[in-house]
Amino acid sequence: MKHYHISQLARIFGLSRSTLLYYDRIGLLKPSGRTDSGYRDYTEADHKRLDRICRFRQAGLSLDDIRSLLDAGEKPPSGILEKRFREIGNEIRGLKAKQGLLSLMLKGLASNVLPPKVDKAMWVEMLRSAGMDDRAMHRWHGEFEERAPEAHHDFLLSLGISENEALEIREWSAQFK
Repeated sequence: MKHYHISQLARIFGLSRSTLLYYDRIGLLKPSGRTDSGYRDYTEADHKRLDRICRFRQAGLSLDDIRSLLDAGEKPPSGILEKRFREIGNEIRGLKAKQGLLSLMLKGLASNVLPPKVDKAMWVEMLRSAGMDDRAMHRWHGEFEERAPEAHHDFLLSLGISENEALEIREWSAQFK
């Protein structure tokens, strides 16, 4: 069976030695043993566990979520992965919205015509003219906050709303759900 020292394992996975020491300290990746000299000794099983940890990290999972998945054994619950999948979908939607806005700005710059700035008053007026009352707007904000909180925050700031007011609106809208 193949054995690895900490520096070998770190080099294989492109990690720092201190990362592996941290994983050991928090119990995420404990070495299988120690050499006679007291060095950490990692086995092939440890190598496989670190491979899984690295793949989960690449998917953006937190160390706590990774621990839960690894500790669950052969049949880990899919809820953690499904939650991360939804979060990534929200991030993608937020990025696409930003991409669309940048596209409009670039087109405007190319034609020397910038799109009109939509401010809070104009936005509320458009929602009201579309038939939305206060309750419907509250639901809309609540849904936006739940699905894409950072995009919701960015959107509010884009309307010229102050940081404090944006935070108040987000707190208010989170209470609706």
